[in-house]
Amino acid sequence: MHTRSSTRSTPAHVDRATLLAAFDAELQPQRFKDYGPNGLQVEGKARIGKIVSGVTASRALIDAAIDAKADALFVHHGLFWRGQDGTVTGWMKQRLQRLLAHDINLFAYHLPLDAHPTLGNNAQLGLRLGLVAEGRFGEQELGFIGRPADGVPLADAAALVQRLENILNRPVAQVGQAQAAIKKIAWCSGGAQSYFEAAIAAGAQAFITGEMSEPQAHLARECGVLFYACGHHATERYGAPALAGHVAASLGVAHEFIDIDNPA
Repeated sequence: MHTRSSTRSTPAHVDRATLLAAFDAELQPQRFKDYGPNGLQVEGKARIGKIVSGVTASRALIDAAIDAKADALFVHHGLFWRGQDGTVTGWMKQRLQRLLAHDINLFAYHLPLDAHPTLGNNAQLGLRLGLVAEGRFGEQELGFIGRPADGVPLADAAALVQRLENILNRPVAQVGQAQAAIKKIAWCSGGAQSYFEAAIAAGAQAFITGEMSEPQAHLARECGVLFYACGHHATERYGAPALAGHVAASLGVAHEFIDIDNPA
């Protein structure tokens, strides 16, 4: 199951190098120490008229991009990561085979897409949750910290759970109890549970991320700071369409976001 949304401008094509330069100018990948290559991961056709964006370069997304007649795919989670064995077999062969057979470029940006100040995963997540960032925290300053945009503190933990579940449209796991009305909230999309201690040190009363590991439950209870695990995919499905849509519009090419459902 997947959902689609598109923005279309005057039909045009752009050189692959021009598109890569536009992505790099926005995301500045050279600033980050990452777990895999950022930028062009698979080379396809030289001229691009349509970009499909999505969260992960899964076979389902690649197949959907083929059906949508995409010339380029823009994702947060690409194909290549530190520690892989480097063989092109099984699932890796199947994904690459489809991209190469249809001459589709694959652009992937991991931490740079999390960190972009307005179009990235964290900025877009905060926008949807009604939060305004007032600072950064954590390794490479990927985490955002701020307050409700309307200036009204959330009454309690249940109020924040309700807001998260209504907006993200999925169950949320909460650990800890609010000691007072919630004014200061930290967030970092995806698998950022290791940022919890930095969020506590930064003065957060609540921390929002995608996943939770065993130690965070104890820290939440002992430190009196709320921890919310909202889903890795659910918290990272906003940056790719925002960034790719912005770049596509600036270059005059078509863009479509395809969200492949993922319970994680």
